[in-house]
Amino acid sequence: MSKLNATDIQGFVLRGYNLPVARYLFLHFENPDHARILLTALLPQITTGQTWDGGKPTSTLNIAFTFPGLEALELPLATLISFPVEFQQGMRSRADILGDTGPNEPARWDPCWRSNRVHAWLAVNAQSPAALESRCAALTALIDANNGITLLATQDAAAVVLNGKPTTSEHFGFTDGFGNPDYLGVERSTQPGQGKLNEDGTWSPLATGELLLGYADEAGELPVAPVPHLLAANGTFMVYRKLHQNLATFRTYLAEHAAHYAAGDEAAKEKLAAKFIGRWRDGTPLELSPDQQNFALTQDPNRSTNFTYAADPEGTRCPLGAHIRRVHPRDSFGFHGRLVDRRRITRRGLPYGPFAAEGEPALDSDDRGIVFMALNASISRQFEFVQQQWIEYGNDAKQGNDKDMLMGNHEGRGRFVIQGDRTSTNPPYVCPHLPNFVELRGGGYFFLPSITALGMLSMNLVDPR
Repeated sequence: MSKLNATDIQGFVLRGYNLPVARYLFLHFENPDHARILLTALLPQITTGQTWDGGKPTSTLNIAFTFPGLEALELPLATLISFPVEFQQGMRSRADILGDTGPNEPARWDPCWRSNRVHAWLAVNAQSPAALESRCAALTALIDANNGITLLATQDAAAVVLNGKPTTSEHFGFTDGFGNPDYLGVERSTQPGQGKLNEDGTWSPLATGELLLGYADEAGELPVAPVPHLLAANGTFMVYRKLHQNLATFRTYLAEHAAHYAAGDEAAKEKLAAKFIGRWRDGTPLELSPDQQNFALTQDPNRSTNFTYAADPEGTRCPLGAHIRRVHPRDSFGFHGRLVDRRRITRRGLPYGPFAAEGEPALDSDDRGIVFMALNASISRQFEFVQQQWIEYGNDAKQGNDKDMLMGNHEGRGRFVIQGDRTSTNPPYVCPHLPNFVELRGGGYFFLPSITALGMLSMNLVDPR
């Protein structure tokens, strides 16, 4: 396949910007004409997937729309009803399907997500807080000058800074960001283990249609997409979820059970934490190094994601229910991973809220967590399947009704089984009465159009005929 037309695809889709600070702005359209005026002004500023020959920009800008937002733009009915049903209904309406109940139910979400008032998402990523404030001030002035647009809310996010440098750590202390897939035609630094597994043990990119609309997916089919074709092509769908992290609960639970696990010392605590996730805190995969962290391995792109689970069917190295094994089972189900290839998602996002290092006081009530964004050509086949079947239900991972240890909506009733090998340093263990380590604070489903489609929207030229 030839290279994609990166100038027609929003840069947020094709690359992780790896910029340390961000702000997400949520807009409501009072008037379609005013909304199109704003789009016309924003269109030249949208960051595309074009290569940055002169280095990273000081800031980037991207945009996406909810289904109510497209309705507010007065798209033709024939176009609106051609969008996938799950996108039309939205994330809030599908709470029961997703397991977003109890502490995660929509009634407890942040105010802006409790109704269908969010119409658009504007994302600014920047190299520094000053650059972020400057770009957002200009955007806010543009919005304020338009009487038909309301800024409902904003969400700040930023990389955790350690020793004066931005990192890929999150609030529970784990290094994140290893697993995004490779796709045909998408230029990026590829690593073995990030695409799909071949029969000979090598890896190759996933079909472009697993990420972008208008291209064949792993089944050789075109994902369900709106009409006309020009509106859909080079676009994708985004899932936005604000995930609050109960840091005090996580640390307390880990410490309590580390006292009973293995030798019960600090080394046991770190190993138990690794068993929860499937990686040590520095990112070392348990499957490759089950007994200790290996920083050199995490820094080696040929090894850090290059592993499978076929040789560990009992989960004695990496537990069957470990977080990364559940959300990306690789070859756990056999068939060289083919059953998993159509469930992959591309992750974006950053932590939010104050970072509290080990030993520093932390409360569950502190506003901290991760802004999680998933890009996929099919919300139902990719994100919703993973959320429903692999996070909120455990049968595929041979865990029965047990939910994902980290992300599951346990409500104090969860259980996590560590298989182990009955040695003193790697014993089997059961973690009972799991609390909610992560709680949902809101979010929605968005359509992230191409540059061509944004032009069509701004000029009211969407015609499904």
